[in-house]
Amino acid sequence: MRDAYHEELDALTDKLVEMTRLVRSAISRATTALLDADLHLAETVISQDEEVDRLFAEIETSIFDLMARQQPVAVDLRMIITALRMGTDLERMGDLAQHVAKVARLRHPDSAVPPELRATILEMGQIAERLVTKTGGCIATRNVESALELEQDDDAMDRLHRRLFKILLDSGWKHGVEPAIDVTLIGRYYERYADHAVRVARDVVYLVTGSRPHELVADA
Repeated sequence: MRDAYHEELDALTDKLVEMTRLVRSAISRATTALLDADLHLAETVISQDEEVDRLFAEIETSIFDLMARQQPVAVDLRMIITALRMGTDLERMGDLAQHVAKVARLRHPDSAVPPELRATILEMGQIAERLVTKTGGCIATRNVESALELEQDDDAMDRLHRRLFKILLDSGWKHGVEPAIDVTLIGRYYERYADHAVRVARDVVYLVTGSRPHELVADA
């Protein structure tokens, strides 16, 4: 019975890692759809978010079932609690990728991104992909050191987000209000996507150590 129980716990980890793969693919394709004004690609990102939602629903169901049947304690309880939190963040990351794709769809056949911002948005998409890839590795290996690094990795996304606002507020902005709103929303979606990846990494640290990252730094 205990072997079956721990197999169910391992299955939660596998599903979380699969969610990271799905939301990584989603943000990658959403970025391409946005920059290339690719309507078909945008539509696939929007429709395939259902797969992320389905996996999260499976995780929720498994967690509630395990808590009812097994009444987990100690590390097992911590695993279940963090799995639910991580699943929630990953599901939100899928939603944010979908939001990017919806902006691409809304502005088709034009691109929502002015030429001078394309490189910045591309870099934000690439950072988002790297963050979630690293997050998936942290979940799979429970690597605390790698999970702690995501706090610093996210700084690059924050710098790009600030750069967008600097350009939007510059007196030389010539694209009008609607593109400014689009870019503001897009930047926020990428910034929040990265924040959720960091939150997942923090939960990996808590799962392994029983402490939050700031507590480990304070004790160092």
